[in-house]
Amino acid sequence: MTRSTFVSADAAELAVVERSGFVESRHIGSAVVLDPDGSPLISLGAPEAPVFTRSSLKPLQAIAAMSLGAQVSGTWAALATASHKCEAGHAEAVAGMLESAGLSVDDLQCPSAHPADGAFRRSLQETARHLGRHDADPASPLYFNCSGKHAAFLMAATAIGAESASYLDPNHPVQKRVAEVVEAFAGEAPAAVGTDGCGAPVFALSLTGLARAIGRVVRLGSADAATADEDPRTTSAREPYASYASEARTLMHAVFAEPWAIEGHGKPNTTVIESLGVFSKGGAEGVIAMSTKSGYSVALKCLDGSSRPTTWVALNLLELAGAFDDKHRVSAMSECTLEDLYPHIVDPITGGTDSEGRTGIVGRLGLGEDVAKIR
Repeated sequence: MTRSTFVSADAAELAVVERSGFVESRHIGSAVVLDPDGSPLISLGAPEAPVFTRSSLKPLQAIAAMSLGAQVSGTWAALATASHKCEAGHAEAVAGMLESAGLSVDDLQCPSAHPADGAFRRSLQETARHLGRHDADPASPLYFNCSGKHAAFLMAATAIGAESASYLDPNHPVQKRVAEVVEAFAGEAPAAVGTDGCGAPVFALSLTGLARAIGRVVRLGSADAATADEDPRTTSAREPYASYASEARTLMHAVFAEPWAIEGHGKPNTTVIESLGVFSKGGAEGVIAMSTKSGYSVALKCLDGSSRPTTWVALNLLELAGAFDDKHRVSAMSECTLEDLYPHIVDPITGGTDSEGRTGIVGRLGLGEDVAKIR
């Protein structure tokens, strides 16, 4: 019997695409919003059904590597949890991570890729031409969007004296620690283990488990004393995840201090983090998880695998759940509304050109019926 995530009959309508007054597409899926104590505030679709967490799992993978001795902080820590677009700064940082552990690009086992950042890719091509390598192809595992995570895995393997050739094997000490961290933060055992696009093990969790895990990471690791998790000496000290408080603090401090590193300048995750002070980590196949520093968290899965509506829907669900009320408001929210962010995190619905030759905007991504009716 084939294992599966939820089916369309159990899904909710998360978003619609309207073009010229006509709804031409509908995105269905599941979502859940939890309060800082982990209690559900909003539940849509089938949030208890397992989904492959994809890159939304990266904060937990980074914490696992750090707990084994991967010496990362600042940009390096942010890269350990990043799905970067490979700007020059990303590539430089990952190369530095590898060098610090006596490793090289040849040790990376993620696929080769071209830099997604056009400016960096053109600079590499130009350098190749100057060197007379006119057919040079600037593709490398260093430029793959998960290379920072892989570098952190390798740094952890080196720190504990484990061999590096099999660092992606589920039975490798690094991946065993990842499994322990995932279960500790999610509060549930994974329903399945698969192979992610980068070659690393990926876990199937319920959206509730994913939201719980990310909310705990951000709250525990928040650098803001007013919204940080409870004193580790009290309630949270009894929870398995509390032993990773130091790693969570290092990770969150890095991400909030250097949000460009987690994805790239002007990209949705980076924009949400630096504009709202809300942690955001998207993944392939329409998965995303977010959390405020106070611990309000959301996780959703777009069933068709599209990432087009995920950031916008997740932010609106947090707002509908009261995560941005005055008591829990992130300071930046008073100056930046969700509508202000819309053009920076949602691709426009275009058609033709306007009277000045600019690309015309003829529609909008809107909230689906099941989200819009939440009050």
